[in-house]
Amino acid sequence: MARYIIRGGVEGKRRLEVLARVMWPTTARALQEAGLSPGMTCLDLGCGGGDVTLQLATSVGSQGQVIGVDMDEIKLDLARQLASQAGLGNVRFHRLNVQDWVEESQYDCIYSRFLLTHLADPLRVLRQMWRAIRPGGLAVVEDIDFGGYFCHPQCTGFDAYVRLYRAAARRQGADEDIGPKLYGMPLDAGWRDVKVNVVQPTFASGEGKQIALLTLLNIADSLLEEKLATEPELQSAIDDLTRFTDDPRTLVSLPRVFQLWGRRE
Repeated sequence: MARYIIRGGVEGKRRLEVLARVMWPTTARALQEAGLSPGMTCLDLGCGGGDVTLQLATSVGSQGQVIGVDMDEIKLDLARQLASQAGLGNVRFHRLNVQDWVEESQYDCIYSRFLLTHLADPLRVLRQMWRAIRPGGLAVVEDIDFGGYFCHPQCTGFDAYVRLYRAAARRQGADEDIGPKLYGMPLDAGWRDVKVNVVQPTFASGEGKQIALLTLLNIADSLLEEKLATEPELQSAIDDLTRFTDDPRTLVSLPRVFQLWGRRE
């Protein structure tokens, strides 16, 4: 697995919570169209702080069950606390390196969002996802096309953020533009009846507009460690993007998000 370039732990989970709230309307539509239904046994692969995992647990109801897996034990502990507070008894969380994961015909639905972009061998994981769903089961993935990111009007800090994220991703073996490749990759992995959709939430205000700035803040450690930016350069980009984000007349998008799903016969 490529080294994850975005900060983990408590601070990283806060960013993921915002992202989950912003993305849930489009994620929910994809899951509904794919066929998620009550009573299913689901796996949330690379679940992070468990935000989608908990939504899945609510969707499948008390007759279903959901497992969330991730590498970050701090985020998993926080997710367990949220599940307990929500009174969800049909959800569990486990630490797992997805590159070592092997299961056969265990789940009715496997979901993964913004994981494949960080993997050195995403095709292997897509093959394993297909093997791990039962006949009639669903596999659903969402991932980014960073090349589709935009703001309006032009912003020097935003441009620096996009350039620096790309540099950090490539330095550490990630593929920030995996989105358009995702239709062919599941086919190569043996998926059948693959459907594709593209969404791109865009914001003039609200917490969705904060995602670019939050991500820049959460990759700062990687940028400095890899010497991709000096502290003054990074602070200048953060300050400029903060001013831009706070301006009510500007627009900031998320990256284009490719959604794909297939059903195993």
